[in-house]
This record gives sequence, C-alpha cells and structure tokens, in this order.
Amino acid sequence: MNETPSLTSISTKQERIASLARERPGMALTTLAHHIDIAWLREAFRLTRKDGATGVDRQSAAEYAKNLEGNLQSLLERAKSGTYRAPPVRRVHIPKGSGAETRPLGIPTFEDKVLQRAVTMVLTAVCEQDFLPCSYGFRPGRSAHQALQAVWEQATRTAGGWVVELDIRKYFDSIDHGHLREVLRRRVLDGVLLRLIGKWLKAGVLENGTLSYPRRGSPQGGVISPLLANVFLHEVLDAWFEEVVRPRMRGQVRLVRYADDAVLVFARKDESVSDFLCLRRPRKLQMGSRPSKCRASWLTA
Repeated sequence: MNETPSLTSISTKQERIASLARERPGMALTTLAHHIDIAWLREAFRLTRKDGATGVDRQSAAEYAKNLEGNLQSLLERAKSGTYRAPPVRRVHIPKGSGAETRPLGIPTFEDKVLQRAVTMVLTAVCEQDFLPCSYGFRPGRSAHQALQAVWEQATRTAGGWVVELDIRKYFDSIDHGHLREVLRRRVLDGVLLRLIGKWLKAGVLENGTLSYPRRGSPQGGVISPLLANVFLHEVLDAWFEEVVRPRMRGQVRLVRYADDAVLVFARKDESVSDFLCLRRPRKLQMGSRPSKCRASWLTA
C-alpha cells in the first residue's frame, strides 16, 4: 500500500523534468540531480534486473536487499557528495551471431546498476523530448518490430526502393568520451550527473584478472550505456540526416535506426548510392573506429 504514493510521486517528478525539457528546447538543464532521493533509488532498485550476472564484487541482488534501506541511504549520500567510486566492470564475452566473433559485455556491480538506473530515469525524461521518431532502440514504448514496420511502410509507399544498410563497427567499444561529453553537455549541465557519468566512462575493465582503463567506449551491459548511445547517435546521425541529407534528396527517403544499426530507404538509386554514400559524414560519427559497414541493395515492396 505504501508503494503507490511513491510511484505516483516519481512519475510526477519525471513528468516535471520532461515538461521543463520541452519548455527549454536546445537549452542545457542545470538542476536535475535533486530529484534523486531515497524513493527514487527504491524505484531504481525495483526496476533493476535481479537475476543478472554479478559484478567484480560478486554481490547478488538478494545480498544487497538484506540491508536495502541502509545501502540505498549510503549510495545516495556518496552519489550526491561526489565520494561515490565507480567500480570496474567485469568483462565477459558472448557469441555474436552464428560466426566465431564474440561480443564483449561489461557487467557492473549490482549497486552500480541501481545508481545507473536512477540516473537513466532522469536523463530519459530529458532526452525523450529531443529524440526523433526514426530511432527505435532502447526507448520506452518502442521496439524492433516497430522499426521493421517503419521500413516496410516506406518501401510500400515508394513501391520498393534502394536500401542502405548501415552498421557502425564496434560502436559501444569505440565511442569517443570527449565527443560524448560534449554532446551530453548541450542538454545536461548538472554537475552531480555529469560527474557520475564521467566516473562510469573511466571505470576500469577487469578481464582474466587484469585491470585496464580503456580510453574509449561505454560497456555493453551497463544500464546507462544504451541511453548514452542514443544521445550520441541522435546528434551525429539522426539529426544530421534530417538537417543535411534529407534536404538534398529529390526523391522520398527515410531513416530507421535501432541502436547502432540503421536502414535508409531511398526511392532513387542515384541518391542512395551517389549522394548518401559519398556525403561527408560528421567527424564525430567516425569515433576513431574502423569505417562503418555500409552497403546498398534493392528492396521490393
């Protein structure tokens, strides 16, 4: 019975943040962290997956919950005072597709997951006001099925078309920290939140007993990583496409993005191959990684 008022209060706070972001488009918001309190952390704990793999401290969700109120109070104090230390993530490798290539996952500690969830809840309320309809990955109320539906609708509308498939190679491993911070600060200037995000980006990686500190990347497996990926790609791909690419096209064109994979449907072959593939991409889209995989093919409606 005590949970409903708390959830209502958190929902009200999130709507207040969203309204503020809508009222100030393009402006950086400076006071956001004060919304995170004990009730907010309780909700972050509730939303955090309890059966996931453990981090470097091997503490399970059940063990953390034994002294939940004390742990959350300590977490809140450390986060707000700046004394919170982001622990290294534990790196594991899982199979990628059907080939021999693997995908590295960085597993935070359970407490780190809770705090990342709390910060994500704040940032989502802000960033959802800016994100474009073309992005479908890791967003509330959006799915891969909806992305496929959008591609099908565009192909039907143009009776087929030329499709450019775009895959940013090892995006999560190669994203530039400086560029990400620059993009994020255009919308968020809250010192507490930026400090925490900086600590997560700098947190080490423990693999096979060796601790390293990558200068690039945001670990796949981190709770906040999908949102940071969307924040960056909104700026350097989605907005760039709408502001630079679309005005140059004579035929119909549509971008559909799901995380770091995207499909672009062009009505005209000459524009899909000659114009788009040859357009100079923003420097930040390269992220210092190897070139993105990009190919064009014909799609029949």
